[in-house]
Amino acid sequence: MEKLLDEKISGVVRAEYIEVEPNVQLHITDGGEGRPIVLIHGWPLSDEMFEYQYNDLINNNFRVIGISLRGFGKSDKPYGENNYDVHASDIKKVLCKLDIKDAVLCGFSMGGAIAIRYASADNGAHVSKLVLCAAAAPIWTQRKDFPYNLPISAVDELIELNYKDRPKLLSNFAKIFSATETTLNEGIGNWLNGIEISASSYAMAQCLIALRDTDLRSELAKINIPTLIMHGKKDKICSFDLAGQMKAGISNSHIIAFENSGHSLFLEETTKFNSELIKFATNA
Repeated sequence: MEKLLDEKISGVVRAEYIEVEPNVQLHITDGGEGRPIVLIHGWPLSDEMFEYQYNDLINNNFRVIGISLRGFGKSDKPYGENNYDVHASDIKKVLCKLDIKDAVLCGFSMGGAIAIRYASADNGAHVSKLVLCAAAAPIWTQRKDFPYNLPISAVDELIELNYKDRPKLLSNFAKIFSATETTLNEGIGNWLNGIEISASSYAMAQCLIALRDTDLRSELAKINIPTLIMHGKKDKICSFDLAGQMKAGISNSHIIAFENSGHSLFLEETTKFNSELIKFATNA
């Protein structure tokens, strides 16, 4: 039996878990009324990463739906395929079950890459706007014709460390998550680590493989809905060059640069992040 939220919203108790296939339930944060904004987290976080977005969005008359991908957070952690196609399919099932229309789909980091995969095939069924935040796209690793971001060998090392010493991997990741090692305070850092350690080691490795290998360049041209690209100028995980590549590939897109942020722009410049998201979601 599905676990339900404690509070009632408009007289309806909303499900906290949604089944996407037999024995696989995803954790959902679903609150507020109005145009839906669907939030997809990054690696190796969960929908809990948007804690400091939920209240602002709800108080500005949006329905906000955060989805924890399988393998992460409080969602089920099955073995089996764990790649962009699986996650995009799971998102579609959630949006179908909730009967979501005219949504703003917002993906952070790996969630941005998955949002591109989803939006390129949605054809207006559920999503009418796209927001890419520090997105790990169109490719996270370098190619002969794509000299941006990380070398493939660096990701291979991350995968190896995941299986050898996952706490160290998360500690190393935290050091480059923001503009400097001290940009985020100790409390916020501990909170993020608590979210990350709840991820499945298997899902973390499988998603690193997807991040390393997936090329979304051909899918950018299939996206014709208005797209906002928000990216930190000091991002060490998804370099600002990637924002330019996404802008070049998505016709109806524009970039808002976060001059003082690294990868964690949603925490480093929270007020600007929330306000730009609300402005974009509000405008016709």
